Amino acid sequence: QVQLQESGPGLVKPSQTLSLTCTVSGVSITTNGHYWIWIRQSPGNGLERIGFIDYSGSTWYSSSLKSRMSISRDTSKNQLTLHLSSVTPDDAAVYYCSRQVYYSNINEWIEFDFWGQGTQVTVSA
Repeated sequence: QVQLQESGPGLVKPSQTLSLTCTVSGVSITTNGHYWIWIRQSPGNGLERIGFIDYSGSTWYSSSLKSRMSISRDTSKNQLTLHLSSVTPDDAAVYYCSRQVYYSNINEWIEFDFWGQGTQVTVSA
């Protein structure tokens, strides 16, 4: 059974860097075709996909956050980490990690089949 668990500080001050970790169990994050997604939901807004790191270590970031965001991974711990610099109150949200899988042999995607429970981030001085 695949499980994802987010962790990190619940409170960050404006202008600081937010770092959140997603610990994955049940599957290696380097498994072919696996994409590990960071998603957030702020009050009154829908789910926003903000970036991913894939099985090879390649990354993608949303255009609105690209200049402030990076995603890294520790394959020995089966973890991925989101770094978001210069945070503002607009970055306050519940942050989730999730999984997508691409099966190239049948050209099919499995979309967001497993999620972490989410971690609330507040940005306040």
